Amino acid sequence: FLHKFFIFKITFYYSAMMFSTASRSIAQVASAAAKRSMTRGFHASGAVDAKVAVLGANGGIGQPLSLLLKLSPEVDELACYDIVGTPGVAADLSHIPTKTKLVGSLPSPGSWPPKSNEGLGAALEGCDVVVIPAGVPRKPGMTRDDLFNTNASIVKTLVEGVAEFAPNAIIAIISNPVNSTVPIAAEVLKKHGVYDPKKLVGVTTLDVIRANTFIGSHQGKDPQDVDVTVIGGHAGITILPLFSQLEGITLSDEDREALTVRTQFGGDEVVKAKAGAGSATLSMAYAGYLFTENVLKAIKGEDVVQCAYVESNLTEAKFFASPCKFGPNGVEEVLPFGELSAYEKTWFDKMIPDLKNQIQKGIDFVN
Repeated sequence: FLHKFFIFKITFYYSAMMFSTASRSIAQVASAAAKRSMTRGFHASGAVDAKVAVLGANGGIGQPLSLLLKLSPEVDELACYDIVGTPGVAADLSHIPTKTKLVGSLPSPGSWPPKSNEGLGAALEGCDVVVIPAGVPRKPGMTRDDLFNTNASIVKTLVEGVAEFAPNAIIAIISNPVNSTVPIAAEVLKKHGVYDPKKLVGVTTLDVIRANTFIGSHQGKDPQDVDVTVIGGHAGITILPLFSQLEGITLSDEDREALTVRTQFGGDEVVKAKAGAGSATLSMAYAGYLFTENVLKAIKGEDVVQCAYVESNLTEAKFFASPCKFGPNGVEEVLPFGELSAYEKTWFDKMIPDLKNQIQKGIDFVN
């Protein structure tokens, strides 16, 4: 009980701290996204109604992510869940003129005898995709690993709820450290007898859009016209952008190193710039939105390939980010990542031991 109360207090403080920052920043995202939503039609195939739940919807990532999903033509119902504030978030979003229906849920009050968290159950029931950004943010000087003890417990608790209320949903983990929280989720689902490796993914899309942005700016190209494959994990040196696979781009050794390292430690750049006020919330929300929308398109029958952190046999690591083909049941195929340059092979060799250790840390946490 005391452990759960401690987690509740930390997460409540995080939600309150992040609210003011997120609410100021979200206006800019909403303005541009609303204009786009008014100029495009809804998805032609209305045969499949899609429900998405955002667990941690009142946080710095959760609020802008929920906004973008409310604007997505792929989402028919959006459930916002957090330990505080989600009825207000849902009410606010419900005033936006799109087809997406909203519900905001809070944890059920404690009771005796103990019973299931009906608030979480209401959010999860009937979900096709569950996105989990819940947790505390990074601050200057912190690594993703510093977040482990708190965020690991939060993810474990939420995934237990998914196992109970939405065992067939595709789970997209954003909560850091992703290299460890995805294995945590896998072990929890195994204990409940509902683990399906096709339906558990870590969201590494932020690494891809950073790589696209950085190389596009460097080369004077529109980042929307660039698609960098980013493999490995989602922390520091485990992130490996494969710039060598881009056609028509030549980089000096110095530029290649600078772009690779900036992609690997782009999160640190944002944490430092925010000076203790948060981490990469808006860009992560956008990345989570892109990822989720693509998953929903795949569920509806579209061909989708995107990088994701999944159970994999491509390397010695049990989980690995690489291009994946998505379909109606989640990850239909884990695709090879192609040939590495000598420079990339050096980073790859450094990455694997670190990634394996982070994966094992998650597995050990549950077991």
